Amino acid sequence: MVTNRSVPTETMLPHIFYRSVPDAVEWLTRVLGFQENYRYGDSKTGGAQMFLGGAFVMLASCGHRSCPAESGYGTQSLTIFVPDVDAHFAGARAQGANIVEDLNETIYGERQYGVEDLDGHQWLFSQHARDVAPEEWGAVVARRGLRP
Repeated sequence: MVTNRSVPTETMLPHIFYRSVPDAVEWLTRVLGFQENYRYGDSKTGGAQMFLGGAFVMLASCGHRSCPAESGYGTQSLTIFVPDVDAHFAGARAQGANIVEDLNETIYGERQYGVEDLDGHQWLFSQHARDVAPEEWGAVVARRGLRP
């Protein structure tokens, strides 16, 4: 397989649309701790690749698409695993992030919180708190062997 330094193949790479990519880069960096990997194109129609730990996202201009802030609703949520979710939460809150789910521990063993970004995208930041088998919290496992 060919290796491409621009796009990591071992991760899903979501594309998220913003009214202003430069504003989104600044906000995601300042409020949520992302780092910019690269930008391309002009400030109106270009994009950027951002990362936090091992999670990568592409930012693009809304163009002919609707951003959640324009449509009035969101259709997805992105989960990013961080090593210290309590510190991440404190930092996001200190920067004035719109917290939409308070820091909590879920029945499936994650410590997490939710935030809405400047264009209405929903983000969950999570850290493994304890190991819980899916069957313990009510999931029906369809296939074994994908991951331990």
